[in-house]
Amino acid sequence: MPRLLFLLPVLVLFIGFFIYPFLFTLGTSLTRWRGIGSMQFNGLKNYTRLLADPTFRLAMKNNLIWALAQGFIQVPLAALVAMILLRQPKGWQTLRTVYFLPNVISTVAIAMMWTALYNVQYGFINEVLVKFFKREPINFLGNPDFALGAVIFQAVIYIGYFMIVILAAGMNIPRELYEAAEIDGASVFQQERYITIPMLRGTLVTTVTLAMAYGIRHFEATYLMTQGGPMHSTTTMGIDLYDKMDALRYSDASTEGVLLIIFGSVMIVVIRKIFGKSDPMSEMAQ
Repeated sequence: MPRLLFLLPVLVLFIGFFIYPFLFTLGTSLTRWRGIGSMQFNGLKNYTRLLADPTFRLAMKNNLIWALAQGFIQVPLAALVAMILLRQPKGWQTLRTVYFLPNVISTVAIAMMWTALYNVQYGFINEVLVKFFKREPINFLGNPDFALGAVIFQAVIYIGYFMIVILAAGMNIPRELYEAAEIDGASVFQQERYITIPMLRGTLVTTVTLAMAYGIRHFEATYLMTQGGPMHSTTTMGIDLYDKMDALRYSDASTEGVLLIIFGSVMIVVIRKIFGKSDPMSEMAQ
């Protein structure tokens, strides 16, 4: 009973701010509604129409690309940097701060900075391409062949958040393991492969899960930089949902919201199923 009392406030908040809104959204997705007036039951017509929409299918594909890029590019980069910093090279504390600094800057400011860097006429990247590589300027954000990659690149290089999480976990690995490995003649690479990575397995699974969740719900940077264009090449489910709400297509937006939740939940369950083995750090703590 005391445990239930402690859990009750969180349970009330969870029901009030997730369960109820989800049920309301689910109910709305089965109707025809523009946000005003009465709802008219529509069955599964919204779902069949949405699944046949090429823009939605492209948005779902882009969400998957975002999730994979953040889970399997951003996190490995963060893990690599964290493992280097765990060796405490000269100036490692300063480097730790520098790598984390972009995470305290507004997403809007970062997006506007990269929009300027990618600019065709005066952007720094195109200046480098023209002056040093003798290449024609590239319209990174206006060309469907480059836009998605350009937007994803400016996100995955900011590894500070996941680097700090992995670094904190790595500092809890007993030093005796490395000392014993050195006595046995293990190289630095072998120590990282057979000690650091296995001991960080649980943390890595968690960070990959979080990164992919961020990728699935991605919205801000892409909307600020391209609004989902050109030709919907960078649109995501979040942007497509926002556009539907802006057009007062609330029932269609609710349908996409439900599918976004289901899509994200399935992906997270699959990731945890594939990689979510026991955590050696937790086992040692016990």
